[in-house]
Order: sequence, then C-alpha cells, then structure tokens
Amino acid sequence: MKLHKSLRNVLVLVATLFTSSMSLSAQAEPLKIGYSDWPGWVAWEVAIEKGMFKEVGIDVEFEWFDYVASMDAFAAGKLDAVAMTNGDALVTGATGASNVMIIINDYSNGNDMVVAAPGIESIKDLKGKKIGVEIGFVGHLLLLNALEKSGMTEADVELVNVPTNETPQVLASGDVSAIVAWQPSSGQALTLVPGSKAIYTSKDEPGLIYDVLAVSPSSLAANKEAWSKVVDVWYKAVSFIKDPATQDEAVSIMAARVGVTPEEYKPFLSGTKILTLDEAKAFFAKGDGFTSLYGSSKIADDFNLKYEVYKDAQGIDGYIDPSITMAK
Repeated sequence: MKLHKSLRNVLVLVATLFTSSMSLSAQAEPLKIGYSDWPGWVAWEVAIEKGMFKEVGIDVEFEWFDYVASMDAFAAGKLDAVAMTNGDALVTGATGASNVMIIINDYSNGNDMVVAAPGIESIKDLKGKKIGVEIGFVGHLLLLNALEKSGMTEADVELVNVPTNETPQVLASGDVSAIVAWQPSSGQALTLVPGSKAIYTSKDEPGLIYDVLAVSPSSLAANKEAWSKVVDVWYKAVSFIKDPATQDEAVSIMAARVGVTPEEYKPFLSGTKILTLDEAKAFFAKGDGFTSLYGSSKIADDFNLKYEVYKDAQGIDGYIDPSITMAK
C-alpha cells in the first residue's frame, strides 16, 4: 500500500514537472514584432528601454526594419505582428498575409506632407506640374485627398513614382515641383531645399492615416492573454511619453533609436497624434469617414481597388479586433 502510494506521488510529481516544462517551453518563444521609423512606432522603444514588458511578465522581441521590409517579413511568416498603416494592413492581407489590427497607435497629424519647391504656394499651383510620390502607398492617398479638396484630380498633375526615402533628393534635383513623404523624409526635404514648404499635410485631414499594430490571427488566437498585456504596455508607454515629468526622457529614448538629437526629434511628436486609451476607443467605434478606423479603412480599400493595388474588395470588419482595447 505504501509502495503504491509512493508510486502515485512520483507520477504526480512527474506530471507536474512535465506540465511546468511545457508551460515554460510555450513562454520561451517570444512574440516577434516588427517596427520601423515612424514616431508612433518608435514610441515602442520607450517600453523596451524602460523594461515595461518584463514588468507585466511577457517575452517580446522587437525587430527594427525599413518600413516595407517589415511588411515583407510579416508576410513571410517571420513576425507575429507588424506596425503599419491601416491601408497597408489591407494590402498585406489582400496579398496573402492575414492580419488583425488590435492597437491604434496614432493618427498622422502633420508629419505626412506635400512639400513644394520654392515659388509654389498651394496645391492649385501644382496644376500641370510633376509630383514625386510612391504610387499606391499612403502618400498617394494623401495627395489625392489634397487634390480633391482643391477642386482638382490626378489628371491635373503628372505623377512620378519615387520611393518615399528618395523624395528629398528628387525634390532637390529640380525634376519635380513637389514630393509627398512622411517624417523623417518630409523634414529632410524641407531642410535640403531652402525655400521649400509644406502646402498640405495630414493635419488637414485627421484620420486619413491611422498607424496600428496588426497581428497574425493565429498568434492572436494562441496568445490572447499575452497580446492583452502588450496592449497594457503600450498605454504605459503612452503615459510615459505624455507625462511632462517624463516626456524629455521619452524623447531622448526615441531620438536615440533613429540617431538624431532630442531637439531634432521633439517636433515630430506634434505631427503624430499618439492616442490615449480613451481616444483609441473612440476611433475603434464603427462609423463612416475618417473619424473611425472602420471608415478610414473603407476609404483606403476603395483607393487600393481604384489603383489596382489588389483586385477584390476587403472585408473591413475582419481586419479589426477592438475587443482587447475596449476591455481595458
């Protein structure tokens, strides 16, 4: 009887150790997130440097990329999540890499710009002129919005397809009369070409460009609790950035990530509306137009279809999961 009882205890101990081992093994694989050079995503650096993920007990590995390369890595299955715009989340999904937006980090509030050469004062002045823009990407959508607001269409200008990171040099060359870019490229263009100016920015249409964290559905399903903690950490970082007592430290951390001085970096924050939890909840509400992630994404879908970025309309609801944020 004693032998039987001892054997049972041993079996229980082995089972316990096995379960613990399996649990540790599951936790040993970090969540892999790709991010790139945009203030609303560089903000993750604050969470990394301040040890916020360790505080909530999750293992997360951030990988730094050029923007398009980050989406390619996600599409190749090398990442669990990637930081991208809501419009590009649709492009990524339509081309085979399913994703779900679970965090609205920010909306662009001036950092995306149409930058014109000296002597050009308005969008209307661009009639018949060349504009450098990465066709089919978010800058193209910004330009179309600017043209529409000025009573013009794409037929009134000549588009020159230019990678966004090359736009400052193209404007400086004189080959185009304006370029479309986001920070830091837009700021570089303004510095590189004396007398150039921003004649239209994302501040003129809040909600045109939302920046999000998009997660693969399989990772979200398998790690829902961990992703919920990622959301918690994000809002810890947001509080740290917005708190006057810690904002300078946050700016220093973000500036170091991209290799500029804090003085150079701080103005980028005003051009990026990093959202508080309550603000994000409001934009997660269903609605039409730019004041809702759903409405903005529908407009982006229409744009992508018009310019044959992909062929089939996307089911917007399937790309957005507000449940984690709304439960906070």
